[in-house]
Amino acid sequence: MTASLSLDARTTALLVMDYQTGIVEMFADGRDTLLARTARLLGAARGAGATVVHVAVGFRPGYPEVNGKNLSFGPIRDSGRFVAGSAGTEIHASLAPLPHEPVVTKHRVGAFFGTDLDMILRAGGIETLVLAGIATSGVVLSTLRHAADADYRLVVAKDCCADRDAEVHRVLTETVFPRQAAVVDADAAIAALGG
Repeated sequence: MTASLSLDARTTALLVMDYQTGIVEMFADGRDTLLARTARLLGAARGAGATVVHVAVGFRPGYPEVNGKNLSFGPIRDSGRFVAGSAGTEIHASLAPLPHEPVVTKHRVGAFFGTDLDMILRAGGIETLVLAGIATSGVVLSTLRHAADADYRLVVAKDCCADRDAEVHRVLTETVFPRQAAVVDADAAIAALGG
């Protein structure tokens, strides 16, 4: 599928998801290589004129978005992390948004649930999503599943995704994701954008 992959920049969006400093530090082994590779993909998307949307997790002071029963986010509430504007919530400097690039703040694992992401994409005529994010088993998986159900064409830049568990990353990118997405490396995605 990668040999025939082509991307129309006019209808393609790159989603750069959860590349926040606090998450990069927690999840990304080999983070310098990961950041450099993702920055190249980001540069290619910008150069081709594709839409770029940054997705970040964040909460209001007091965490009104988080129910203590939520097994994923209850512990975050108890830790005091990821309050909007606090240390670690900023998008990593090497991938910093340009002024015209939207930043979607999410309060759950996936980029769509409870956000205006779908509205932004549909308003821009976006049909294809290229996914890059941390973690593969978190934001990438949840976003891919929702986007597939919403009839977006999907591409996963597998080497611009990372997970604490290398085996989980491998199984997702080799077995699960290909059922709903083209799974390619950054170089193939860059080439498909005309870079």
